[in-house]
Parts: sequence; C-alpha cells; structure tokens
Amino acid sequence: MKARGLPNVRKGRFVAATLFAGLLAGLPLAAPAATLNVLQSEAPRSMDPGDQTATFTYTVLEPLYEGLVRRNKQLQLEPALATEWSSDAAGLVWTFKLRPGVSFHDGTPFNADVVVKNFQRHLDTKRGLAASGRIRQVLASVVALDDMTVQFTLKGPYPAFLSLLTTGPALMVSPKADAAGTLSRLAVGTGPYRLVEYRSGEYVLEERFSGYWGKQGGTERIKWTWTAEQSVLNMAIQAGEVDIVNPLPPVFARMVKANTALTLHESDGAVVFFVALNLKQKPLDDVRVRQALNLATDRAALVKAIMFGFGRPANSPLSPVTPGYDASLNPYPFDPAKAKELLVRAGLPDGFSLSVAVQEPEARIAEVLQGMWAKIGVKLEVRKMESGVWSNAAFANPDQKAKEGTGAILTSWSSGVNGADMQLRPLYHTASFVPTGANLGFYSSPALDGLLDKAAATADEAARNAMYGQAQRLINEDAPHVLLYYKKDLFAAQANIQNLWTEPGGGIAVRDAVKP
Repeated sequence: MKARGLPNVRKGRFVAATLFAGLLAGLPLAAPAATLNVLQSEAPRSMDPGDQTATFTYTVLEPLYEGLVRRNKQLQLEPALATEWSSDAAGLVWTFKLRPGVSFHDGTPFNADVVVKNFQRHLDTKRGLAASGRIRQVLASVVALDDMTVQFTLKGPYPAFLSLLTTGPALMVSPKADAAGTLSRLAVGTGPYRLVEYRSGEYVLEERFSGYWGKQGGTERIKWTWTAEQSVLNMAIQAGEVDIVNPLPPVFARMVKANTALTLHESDGAVVFFVALNLKQKPLDDVRVRQALNLATDRAALVKAIMFGFGRPANSPLSPVTPGYDASLNPYPFDPAKAKELLVRAGLPDGFSLSVAVQEPEARIAEVLQGMWAKIGVKLEVRKMESGVWSNAAFANPDQKAKEGTGAILTSWSSGVNGADMQLRPLYHTASFVPTGANLGFYSSPALDGLLDKAAATADEAARNAMYGQAQRLINEDAPHVLLYYKKDLFAAQANIQNLWTEPGGGIAVRDAVKP
C-alpha cells in the first residue's frame, strides 16, 4: 500500500475536510494551554483498571490510579503507595509498608484494609473482572498485619511478583466506589489526577487532584479523545488540534518526522500481532491446518504493506525486547506450496472457509491476509467491529463463539517490560481460557502448562530463559496462532511537549507532561 499524495499536507486536508471536521467535532479545538490534548485510536474500555487489559485504556487510567510500586522513566521499579517491601527467603511471603497520609479522590483513606479489599475482589471468582486471572494464578492470600502493613502469600515462588504489581489489576481503587458498582464509568483512585467527566463515545477529562500526596509536575488538565480513522489521527496532529497522537499510524511516520513542529517518538516495541485460532472449531482443531495458515502468511510482505518498515516479521510469541526471546527461531518461512500440501493431508484439498473478528483500525491487516490465504483455498471472511463489540466477540466462551461462527481473532498482546510469563501465561496457559484470561482460542497443552509454571517459579534467570526457549518452540509447533509481526512503538507530539515517555508495548506516560 503506497501513501500517494500524503506529503502534500494541504491537499490531504482539503480532500478530507468534511470528514475531518466531523470526526474532530469532539476534540478541544480551542482548549486553554493548560489542557494537554491526547488523541488515541480507541476508546477506553472501562474506568476500572482491574476490569480491562487494553494498553490504550491503561494509558488513560494511569494518571488516575496508583499501585504499591510503579516504574519510572528508566523503567526501574520504585515505591508508589508502598514505601518499602521485603520477602522471605523462599519468595513466598511478601510484606509491604504503606505510605501514610494518602486519600482517594472521594476522600476514602488509603490503608492496609483497602489493599486487602482490592486484591480480594480479584480472588473472588464471582466478580468476573477481566484482569483478575493474572492475580488469581499467583496470589494465595493477602492480609493486613496492621493499619499500614500488608502481607501477601503466593501460591509458589514468582520472581516477577513486583512487576505484576505495576499492572492494571494491582492499581488501587476506592473500596467505596467499588461497592457502589460505579467504577466502570467513574474512576476513583489516588493518582495525581482525578476524573472530571467521562462522556462515553466522546472524551475523558482529568484534572489535577488537589489532595495528592506527592509531587505534581504535569498540566492542569488532560483531555482524551479517540478515533479509529488513521487519516484523522495524522491530520489532527499536523493541524495542531491535539498535542499527542497515540499510536501514530506507520504510514504517516515519515511525514511527521519531516515536520519540525512535531516530534516522532519511536522505540522498539513489545507488541506481538497475531491471529488467535479457535481450536474448538473444525478444521482448526487439526494442527496441520493451523501450520498451513502460518506457512501461507508472507510476514515480510505484511510488514511492508502495513508497517511501512516500522516493524519486523514475528518468529515467536515473545517479542525481541522480552528476556528469553529466541532470535534463532524460524518456524514458518513463507511456503504456500507446503501449506497446500498440509491442507491436502488434512483432507481439505479445496481449502475451507474461516471468519476472523477484527477491530476497525486493524481491518487492513485482515484484508492482506485474506488475499494471501486465498492462494491456498482459504476463504477468509473479515468481520470488522467497533472496539467494544470486538472485545465481546474476542472474550466470548466456546459456545458463544460457536454460535457466532467466530473462527479467529486478530489481536495483539504486550507484557511491556514485565517479562515472558506475563506474555505467555495469559495467552496460552489452560487456566487462562477466556473469559477469565486471554487464551482466546482455547489452546491447552499440559506440557506447556508445566513449563510455564516451572519457569515462573525459577529464580535463576538463565535456567528460566532456557525453559521459555522450550515454551516458544512448543507453542510454535502447535500453532494455536498465526504469528504476524512485531511493531515499533510510534507516537507523535507537538515539539514543545516535554516529559513524555513510553513503555515497550505502546503505552505512554503523560502525568508529568509539560505544555508551555
């Protein structure tokens, strides 16, 4: 796909003027300088950080909430709502001293009982929160030792426990708001910003929280808007209507780079794009069919067509920035002849039909796959969906997927800098079947489960990474997915915006962003 005419920004604005005006109707066109305006590619899925697993939702919520620990600009762990911590020699019991004098935005005091309630809501299987699986697989119990001391007991040694505490389900929510059942739309945390208004389908407005316990360095307000239209993301940042666009579509990266009024933020990403195959649906229950789809996928061509060079073909379910990644793997070189041979051996000489659920901004990926797979006789039906509808389809149980005829989900996943376990366990462990986890295709391998469990409890990094090497090879061989590519993290900002940083995976931290 060539971006013809895109260097002519004026021409682009003129041609799309009507569309641009309509889609930007909700943007803060004349907002005061004290407001940081951020435009993202999708709407937030929930105001409850424990009931979502989406990178761009986490980005919206990050200024509002805090956990016991957090990562700084150098991606190092540092104290947040806990001031210090320790563990026993076995790594099973962790004790945290809590920060005094902290209150939630609704005035509720933060203490050990609050921490206990926050984690118990994830241990309660009846709650059905989207991100609870990450906690339940690791945590056995949590108790308050006194008003400002809390103790966690793990099910087994888990060296990545502190990293887990930086993720969405470990961010502290007001127990009062949780009990009221309003968190999905009314965020209440302890962060440096509080929620002013969430107008579904339009915007989220946040402002500095006057009662914040720590230092506040960002703008007075942050306003979040969103659009699935790639051209609008580009035009909004080029026209100066917004301060930040995340993510920046790769097709516009070179244009932004050439504009001295803008800054292109580019870094190696942790996001893995793939198609999760529904192993409960025939003929995808046959490993030969799944392998055939992988062999029929020209990843280099996909990167060229979709990523415009800002990515690389995927060879593993782990990304290159994740410790334990094996760069030597090359499980499925592009080989349509071999793919056809496998389909013949599977009794499908004429191919088969398959439907894939895809979010609207990523429909182009599915359309490219549609053309590739047609060459081996696979008729791919592309079902374009708005983000919320897609989420319902992706996280549906086997019966619902069968009823809707959902054979595959085009998706992506990133554990950021939190390690291989948080990349592989949610996607491939048997205990992570949706809707409690993110194993969208119901892949189950006792051998893999054992490897992941053993690796997660292994303190020695070399030994742990060797196990993850075995896990990558096993997953690739079983092919519960069609690997696609790793993407560069790209976002654009006005050149005068300072103190921005990103974590591998595409999330940006704006709580300290300065807008002169």
